Amino acid sequence: MLARALLDSHEVAMTAATDPDACWRAVLARDRTADGTFVTGVLTTGIYCRPSCAARHPKRENVRFFATSAEAAATGLRACKRCLPDDVARDAEAVGKALRLLEQAEEPPSLDALAQAGGYSPFHFHRLFKRATGVTPAAYARQLRAQRAEAALKDSGRITDAIYDAGYSGPARFYAEAKGRLGMTPSAWRNGGRGETIRWATAPTDLGLMLVAATDKGICRLSFDEDESVLARRFPKAVIEHGGAAMADLVRRTVEAVNRPERPHDLPLDVRGTAFQEAVWRELQRIPAGETRTYTQIAAAVGRPAAIRAAGTANGDNAVAVLIPCHRVIRTDGTLGGYAYGLERKAQLLEREGAKP
Repeated sequence: MLARALLDSHEVAMTAATDPDACWRAVLARDRTADGTFVTGVLTTGIYCRPSCAARHPKRENVRFFATSAEAAATGLRACKRCLPDDVARDAEAVGKALRLLEQAEEPPSLDALAQAGGYSPFHFHRLFKRATGVTPAAYARQLRAQRAEAALKDSGRITDAIYDAGYSGPARFYAEAKGRLGMTPSAWRNGGRGETIRWATAPTDLGLMLVAATDKGICRLSFDEDESVLARRFPKAVIEHGGAAMADLVRRTVEAVNRPERPHDLPLDVRGTAFQEAVWRELQRIPAGETRTYTQIAAAVGRPAAIRAAGTANGDNAVAVLIPCHRVIRTDGTLGGYAYGLERKAQLLEREGAKP
């Protein structure tokens, strides 16, 4: 039998990276997104498991939490043969290696090459990568090229040069990929929105006066306590105009979404960011009304368990408040954390949705 005193002393020395209460909630929920963020040591059996292990739950008093498998093994625990917790580290290493290859390569590596680098079959690695990042390797590569192109378009004197510099085989490939993702044309991105029209309106809501702005593709900003000058700063060469009657229906539907945040909406959005930001925003949209997640859980869900601060920053970079529900993310200790439009609004939104931080 393991020495309980040894494990007790270890838990006292643990950092905030593994909050015991949050860990235990993840174990009870068999939360797969927590796999890789910590392991569960069981004193009575002498094993350590993934948080999502399907085995019968032990008693809380017999459980200790460890940041890594190595820490658990150092106390004399052995890996569970059912959930294979040591494989999580290998999975994370394979995905991390693939991300580095994708980010460094001029031409996107094939799925076979990425899988071989990680030591997996292509089929298994494809599932592993998507589970960790939220997108397939091919989609991640497309996002990287699009981001490089957007950055190059802002600095380059020629659109064609920017397209080749970003790694596209030619303009046709760039326009084919950009059509479904970018709300603006390449030249508009380079020239601060030149040639684009962004329409805006304000309307009273239960949360206060709302600013909503939209391109032809969808809503690109929803905020409070702001006026249209924020759009001029973001797109200095776009045509910024009041939406008038043409926006009446969109404004009405947006007000309904803000006043009833517990209801799902089908409003069109035109928001873009880095691959990491977009992965975080997708996770925010998966949080059901009436529930909350912590910044730690969001970081783990997008496959970057150590990037808690970055997940918080991406959460704050959300440009369409309420519609992408960044208000559903709170601190590990249950406090509200931050909110761009004031904690009172955040508390009001959560209360309306029936959430209890």
